Amino acid sequence: MIYLYTGNGAGKTTAALGLALRALGHNHKVIVIQFMKGRKDIGEYKFRHKNYSIYQFGSKNFINLKKPSIKDRFLANKGMDFVLAAVKKKPKLLILDEINLAIACKLIDLNYALKIIKKIPKSVDVVLTGRHTPRALAKLADYVNEMKMIKMPRRMTAKKGIQY
Repeated sequence: MIYLYTGNGAGKTTAALGLALRALGHNHKVIVIQFMKGRKDIGEYKFRHKNYSIYQFGSKNFINLKKPSIKDRFLANKGMDFVLAAVKKKPKLLILDEINLAIACKLIDLNYALKIIKKIPKSVDVVLTGRHTPRALAKLADYVNEMKMIKMPRRMTAKKGIQY
């Protein structure tokens, strides 16, 4: 199955990691591939478990979504190329975190991403996260959930262990 979490609200990555926690509770192998993220101080990166692997393909800085750098494109495509190598490790759950946004801001070509995702064995459940989901990606998914921002503090500071 392909699960897709999108929308302008918070919680897309958190929902995906909730599925990872469940899978790990059943002793399933989980692989997370993060696009556009390269910070090593985030909880999901620091987490260690024998059946959990995480790979980042992004810089430590925020990406200019309207004008991504050549390095940003290179890293995102390197991550997309890594997807098929990751499924050779036989995960039960594969999370492609921020892939929707990476495609939407043209870091990764939509047709290339669709081609790779369609090659993932049916034995692997896949989670796609990120804002601005391309229609073709939503059409491919079995489940599509939209996170909607209803309320947010005016001066929000990210809390370690909650937002990262």
